Amino acid sequence: MRVCMGTIVHHPEDARIMHRQIRALLAAGHDVTYVAPFTHCNVTPSPKIRAVDVPRAVGLRRAKAIRAARGALRRAAADADLIVVHDVELLLALPRGRRVPPVVWDVHGDTAAALAAREHLAPMLRSVLVPLVRRLEARAERRVRLIVAEEACLTRFRAPHPVVRNMPDVPETPPPPPGEDRVVHVGHLATERGAAELIELARLLRPHGIRMDLIGGADTAIRPRLRDAQREGVLDWYGHVPSRYALRMVEGALAGLSLLRDLPHHRTAEPTKLIEYMSRGVPVISTPLPPAVSLIDEVRCGRVVPFGDPEAAARAVLRLREDLQERIEMGERGYREARRHHWPDHAPAFVALLESWAGAGATARRALAA
Repeated sequence: MRVCMGTIVHHPEDARIMHRQIRALLAAGHDVTYVAPFTHCNVTPSPKIRAVDVPRAVGLRRAKAIRAARGALRRAAADADLIVVHDVELLLALPRGRRVPPVVWDVHGDTAAALAAREHLAPMLRSVLVPLVRRLEARAERRVRLIVAEEACLTRFRAPHPVVRNMPDVPETPPPPPGEDRVVHVGHLATERGAAELIELARLLRPHGIRMDLIGGADTAIRPRLRDAQREGVLDWYGHVPSRYALRMVEGALAGLSLLRDLPHHRTAEPTKLIEYMSRGVPVISTPLPPAVSLIDEVRCGRVVPFGDPEAAARAVLRLREDLQERIEMGERGYREARRHHWPDHAPAFVALLESWAGAGATARRALAA
């Protein structure tokens, strides 16, 4: 099977796209063409894929990236058995024609809700973009196949669609126990994702000899504050790090942090970040979003702190540092739960789903040619 994967929004080393889906396809013996912004993100493509470099869609400047992706996807359609796109923007760049292979849109989250929460966007602009995205979603459901990253996404669509969850690779052997002088956050940094609270938390922890590692790219609006805090020695910001390395950096931390704000699209999102921390034997500290609260209460693997309260988060960190046995037990319980979500155990079902759709598409194209 020859699969063309495409993104102009996500980093080429995105954990879901590159390190889960593409690696699963390669392991199953399939060929992958990957359309992604390699140069923009300073990424050297893996020699195991056919890489097609395109501009990245950033901010409101997306037309150039969409045009480049349209040409790349059209060329890939000539010999692909399946096209998988990961951005709502790429719904505007899909090739057309009776001989185009089946197209799959992988719905990562709720783009419209995320846009509605972007405070730096003018209200008038949000009032245009949000309904536009909703119309694109409705049209996509009629024209292409969908998979979704979590069940909450299904409420936006009329029909049921396969759920392919974000699951980490969990080491077979238990990771080292949590340490006492470092907390960590892995993931994109943005105001609505609690970046300001993380910076303030780092300032509160610094006098206690606890440093903060931030691993992930950042929105333009928050970057100056992150750079200032790093220059002051308040925290260490590493930028984007590929998932397989980022999670190794989590090992031995005192706690993994998720200080998401109370926004509609956060209230139903699966706590993937927490499971990633748990996979490395680290206690978690999260704001009280319902899925996170449910996971932490059930597994007893961390602490819940109020929204927008860095002082409460600091107290939770310090309590964990004071109780070595508690944080070791939290880390062990979290790791055992994370093993249930080990991506390689679920990858074959994902590959089989794409194989079935590609096979159906090949049959339809042969009928057209007859």
